Amino acid sequence: MDWSVILEYWPRLLKGVWVTLELVALSCLIGALLALPLALCRLSARSWLQRPARAYIFFFRGTPLLVQIFLIYYGASQFEPLRNSPLWPLFAQPYFCAVLAFSLNTAAYTGEILRGALQSIPAGEIEACKVLGMPPSLMLRRVLLPRAFGTMLPAYGNEIILMLKGSALASTITLMDLTGVTRTVIARTYTPIELFMAAGAIYLVLTLLVLTGFRVLECHFNRYRQAG
Repeated sequence: MDWSVILEYWPRLLKGVWVTLELVALSCLIGALLALPLALCRLSARSWLQRPARAYIFFFRGTPLLVQIFLIYYGASQFEPLRNSPLWPLFAQPYFCAVLAFSLNTAAYTGEILRGALQSIPAGEIEACKVLGMPPSLMLRRVLLPRAFGTMLPAYGNEIILMLKGSALASTITLMDLTGVTRTVIARTYTPIELFMAAGAIYLVLTLLVLTGFRVLECHFNRYRQAG
């Protein structure tokens, strides 16, 4: 066991950690923006809105994330119009493809989490908003979304953790995240146990930080329940 290799390559591992955090943060931000219209379409009584949203969520929840990454990274090159379009320089980059795949994937899960949180709001609160004459947009912004956010925090925290662990799949398309850097260093040093244990420890620390952050947020947004 040669633990000195961890100290020697620690700066490279930290660079990989930064890429991992960038991927997860950017993907979750884009996914959250996409999740709101997805959840609202799922709740809509109009079938032309509900069915496409349901099909989107079914596809991205029903297929492996690795397959989705490969479809975007390797599959995009199969379409000649895309290769000849101004978008091709983006699709030729593994970083963009990874962010796109992660964003579309987490949007499906987050959309379903948000839909469940919105449906859990008591009907009396919605009726009270209508009695006060609130338009739907104001009711959504001032009452429904804040209430749903507090309800969905535990489930959404789990989704962030799953995205953090799933980000290791980005290394399969040559992206130098934490797992990608670890595999590269292992190929040079032949010390898989030491480096994989170091990478695992880093993932554990990141997971602990996410859990702690969401517990603080949950206590803050749900403090009225604790007071009651």
